[in-house]
Amino acid sequence: MTAPVPPPWALLAELTHACPLHCAYCSNPLELTRRSRELTAGQWADLFHQAARLGVLHTHLSGGEPLLRKDLEQITRSAVEAGLYTQLVTSGAGLSAERLDALVDAGLHSVQLSVQHADPRRSDELAGHPAFAAKRQAAALVGERGLPLGINVVLHRHNLDALEALIELAVAWKADRIELANTQFYGWGLLNRAALMPSREQLAAAGEQVEAWRERLRGTLDITWVVPDYFSGTPKPCMGGWGAVSLTVAPDGTTLPCPAAAALTGLDAPNAADRPLRWIWEESPAFNAYRGTDWMPDPCRGCARRTEDFGGCRCQAFALTGDAARTDPACSLSPDHDALIALTHPTAPPALIPRRPTTPARLREHTDRQVL
Repeated sequence: MTAPVPPPWALLAELTHACPLHCAYCSNPLELTRRSRELTAGQWADLFHQAARLGVLHTHLSGGEPLLRKDLEQITRSAVEAGLYTQLVTSGAGLSAERLDALVDAGLHSVQLSVQHADPRRSDELAGHPAFAAKRQAAALVGERGLPLGINVVLHRHNLDALEALIELAVAWKADRIELANTQFYGWGLLNRAALMPSREQLAAAGEQVEAWRERLRGTLDITWVVPDYFSGTPKPCMGGWGAVSLTVAPDGTTLPCPAAAALTGLDAPNAADRPLRWIWEESPAFNAYRGTDWMPDPCRGCARRTEDFGGCRCQAFALTGDAARTDPACSLSPDHDALIALTHPTAPPALIPRRPTTPARLREHTDRQVL
């Protein structure tokens, strides 16, 4: 008899893929969902109630830039009425005092603000949009209204050396938490992998700085350091296990175990506009594809860590080898590990390519170049 599937606790609600920023590390799918195909506020309301009945406690209202949804207040209110803790994940662009007040009135619980660099000019360059001033204003507005504020920084070759300044910025902006997330190479970020890849010296210095600042700011600022598994030899445990703790609903209702799974060919991801969320979570082939250990190849099948790292990240295995069922090359036991290590020694990194619309054929050409 098949063991029951534990309920998820988190839902990433990708309300739109539209965004004013053009970040070179963007992990959203290469082919973005058009605005005309986005779920309505009413459909999101139904999904939030389904999610709450399934066991979800927390939802991230994300994108793209969710503030581009004119009905964001209505969507937020629906999530709150369903009993979910709501966090707005935003670039800060468009978060005026009036807009934030409306969201607070709707019941918004917290805000996560993305920052590209501590230096305003460099931040705007990396974002591909003059957004730093809006971020600073957004942080002040959130603080004035007493909402918890988190800062998220995607780290890479072009901003790792500013890590201490970024932590100081989080303190100055009165953030409660800063997440220092080394780039995960999916979507557009995978296309820019060679340009974004940090040096081992940068990472070593940054790791030491994080530990020093954690001790210095203990009880003042929560510092999360997301280790880059390209360098560690130990793969990350795939969102706590495939289909184990959270689910992602894309702007058009496509429902996935994680955002990066949109790139997996042959997954046949279900759509929450067509199927109940409970069926998707508990019974759909897509969510059961890599649950447990029966699917695992060697060396995962006989590894003592198979119930800890679950063979690593399925999306990373697919991005690097073209096979989602293969051992994640980030693992030191993977037959593909040496090829991955070679990627961490870029010679002359190319220039960053800001995220821009492009053709499907061009996207496929870029993607094919990334396989080991």
